[in-house]
Amino acid sequence: MKQVFSKNYWGDKDISLLVGQILRIGVILASSILAIGGIWYLVVHGQDSVPNYRDFIGEGKSNTTIHGIIIGVFNKNIPQIIQLGVLLLICTPIVRVIGSLFGFIIEKDKLYIIITLIVLTVIVGSILSGVKG
Repeated sequence: MKQVFSKNYWGDKDISLLVGQILRIGVILASSILAIGGIWYLVVHGQDSVPNYRDFIGEGKSNTTIHGIIIGVFNKNIPQIIQLGVLLLICTPIVRVIGSLFGFIIEKDKLYIIITLIVLTVIVGSILSGVKG
């Protein structure tokens, strides 16, 4: 990666390397957090009886809001640690699109900047349309 940042011109290969690195780091980080949370959950709750799933009970704000997940992680709550891993896994492609955008801006490729901005707008619009009020 050192070589990519030391030159003045960015090419398609450089952007591909940046995007690949973002995806690799995001997936490894999310998977590690999910594995740690999953193993910890099994150690603590592995011998518990099977819950009654006949009636659906929705998740509370501790598992469905970013604030609740962060607070739960700092309090070492296992479900929120697992949710953090899922959240990071969901955020990885979004960060990838943002990384591509910066790469195209540096490369001064106007067509790909416009296409990437449209993709980012669709993603952000989808996220905001699903936010609980």
